[in-house]
Amino acid sequence: MKNVILLIMDGLGDRPNEIFDNKTALQYSYKPNMDFLAEHGVTGLMSPVSYGIRSGSDTSHLSILGYNPENYYTGRGPFEALGLGIDLKPGDIAFRANYASVINNTVVDRRAGRIKDTNNLSKELETEIDGVKFIIKSGVEHRAALVLRGDNLSDKISDTDPHNIDSKLLNAMPLDNEAKFTANVINKFLERSRKILNEHKMNKDLILNGKLPANEILLRGAGKVPELPDFNKKYNLRAACISGTPLIRGIAKLAGFDIINVNGMTGRIDTDYNNIINTAVESLNEYNFILINIKGTDIGGHDKKPEIKKYAIEETDKALKQLKSILNDTLIVITGDHSTPCSYGDHTGDPVPVLFSTNGIINDDVKRFDELSVSHGYYKIKSSDIMPLILSYSDRSEKYGA
Repeated sequence: MKNVILLIMDGLGDRPNEIFDNKTALQYSYKPNMDFLAEHGVTGLMSPVSYGIRSGSDTSHLSILGYNPENYYTGRGPFEALGLGIDLKPGDIAFRANYASVINNTVVDRRAGRIKDTNNLSKELETEIDGVKFIIKSGVEHRAALVLRGDNLSDKISDTDPHNIDSKLLNAMPLDNEAKFTANVINKFLERSRKILNEHKMNKDLILNGKLPANEILLRGAGKVPELPDFNKKYNLRAACISGTPLIRGIAKLAGFDIINVNGMTGRIDTDYNNIINTAVESLNEYNFILINIKGTDIGGHDKKPEIKKYAIEETDKALKQLKSILNDTLIVITGDHSTPCSYGDHTGDPVPVLFSTNGIINDDVKRFDELSVSHGYYKIKSSDIMPLILSYSDRSEKYGA
């Protein structure tokens, strides 16, 4: 049986970019190692969750790992909170949060200029209102998680994030009668937070320096902690996760993965790509399944900067050179969790390229790893097909029938 490295490049799928002569970032990038793995493997297109679905990173990762989101997804908040190290308890309600910039009650930047560090802001916002404790922890750049702990709380709450700039702030709204108390206490918290953030020295200094303040916290993805069957028992594997993204670390932790910390792993574009892949290879001495998430490709897509996406692809590719020497006993799988085209700036329902590479398997005729080339490959699959194919190509499948 072979070891497995599953590399998910966040938001990998793209559409033609004018500055790349109407090619995608993958088509335009110099990536000899991905192309080598494609040529020495089988390829195709994968639709995250299902055909045409604009999936989130949470639902798509769940599906790729064999957890049907319809059965296990309760909202992004719990995964984000777990990934940031918040110890969730039964009854807690968790939100994913963004620090944002607001002027005249209008959101002008949902990421507060991709602010680097909001830890001091989060510490100031923690409080207790009407018997509900508010726990906040900052993540990478503008991201954070908010957890409500108390009695009679509901996760049937609307987002306060309008999801678009130039939009008015939203109040939390109850989605059923039992959620009225929760919505009310959240709105009290947000009103209090605005006063603190607007008066905070850090934000006043940002404004003095001509930068956008982080004067609002936008909430979305409310949920309670789901129960995921243990990944290791489900597939008879010893699994570990390498990711600088709290969301992915949270999903992996809940699924029973060990979390491997890597020096220089930031969850941003400036992450240490080589050290991530090197650590993954070294970790095969202890684990036989390594999940890696690279965030930089998604950042380039959301920021509508094809050159950033290209950079993340090429830096990842340089690090992949070391994988060529382990193909005898390791299956390499590379794909994306969804498409984030630079021309659109958000997730789309476009399929993403996928490759399975190891010695001893039949190869298709594809020699380049990009959206158009792999469309001529062997597979047109959904994300729920990934784990069965991994088990098959790593010689781990159980026989169906006699």
